[in-house]
Amino acid sequence: MPTQALAGGHTAAAHENADVLVSFSHVQKTYDGDTLIVKDLNLDIRRGEFLTLLGPSGSGKTTCLMMLAGFETPTSGEIRLAGQVINKLPPYKRNIGMVFQNYALFPHMTVLENLRFPLAVRKHPAAEIDAKVKRALGMVQLGGFENRYPQQLSGGQQQRIALARALVFDPQLVLMDEPLGALDKQLREHMQLEIKHIHQSLGVTFVFVTHDQGEALTMSDRIAVFNHGVIQQIDTPATLYEHPANAFVANFIGENNALAGHVMATANDISTVSLGDGNVLAARTGDAGGPGSPVIVSIRPERVRLAKPDTPPHSRLAARVIEQIYLGDHIRLRMQVSGCENFTMKTPISKLDRCPNAGETVDIELSPEHLLALAPPPSA
Repeated sequence: MPTQALAGGHTAAAHENADVLVSFSHVQKTYDGDTLIVKDLNLDIRRGEFLTLLGPSGSGKTTCLMMLAGFETPTSGEIRLAGQVINKLPPYKRNIGMVFQNYALFPHMTVLENLRFPLAVRKHPAAEIDAKVKRALGMVQLGGFENRYPQQLSGGQQQRIALARALVFDPQLVLMDEPLGALDKQLREHMQLEIKHIHQSLGVTFVFVTHDQGEALTMSDRIAVFNHGVIQQIDTPATLYEHPANAFVANFIGENNALAGHVMATANDISTVSLGDGNVLAARTGDAGGPGSPVIVSIRPERVRLAKPDTPPHSRLAARVIEQIYLGDHIRLRMQVSGCENFTMKTPISKLDRCPNAGETVDIELSPEHLLALAPPPSA
């Protein structure tokens, strides 16, 4: 199990750090007194960043968001917001904007009334309310929709109004719980960029929960990958994708090929690995153990190439093509490689002189710089 140092680190001086807006310190959550949904979470969220909590269902990411929002209380540990312990502070006193998957707009209120509501309960002057509502509507490009009711809006428009309502009172933090889940693919991708641009223009701290890794890669400054209540790794999208800390992250972020074997030797951060069929590969050493340890050799489909005559033996494997899939700008080849039936190679059309056909056996190149030796997941 990875340590919480891997999960982003948390020092005694963290509460003093002006760059840290939110701090989880040894936070745990259980609903039945037995099973921990969140386990000893230590996490610092920086001012102005877009942090995504990513993981499968039941991994603890939404529970963390609900504790930060004030809808759930930690079983133990401490949550600080701008230096203040907020474990028992009610949601309405936290100055946090919230966007839910179902938007949670008041159906009996117009757009204008929905946006005025959070300002009115905070007793803002009427003139200030009007100015803030106008600014928020402009921010989401829905000026002129003031008198419509939620049911008169499309899903994308409702989502924008929900975001405007979360931003209208100038919160120090905006939380978003799977807010794009109900939208179709094209609108969802458009809204990912819209939200990212709004975040960049405002500089407000966003914490976004999703199980969609493509969404997380598109939108985030940093991503915290959750599994079984523990942050497996927290890093930039590029670092998570290119340098996953363990097999779970490698498999959960993007597409991944995994070949099983055993470590033969390790030197200078390179592991020599014997695969199940006796083939030998050289790979960067991740969290793999020493000689004799079982290992998963990981490589992304786009890093696999057809071998050239000068490809060295420790970077070359035979592959039998099972299926060829044409996708316009690129070709996907599903192959049988070293006992793995679902090994995938993804290559731009422009890079292929000739595409191998189903049933054909070819040599592929797996460069050590793109291979990563990782300990098998606990279930493996």
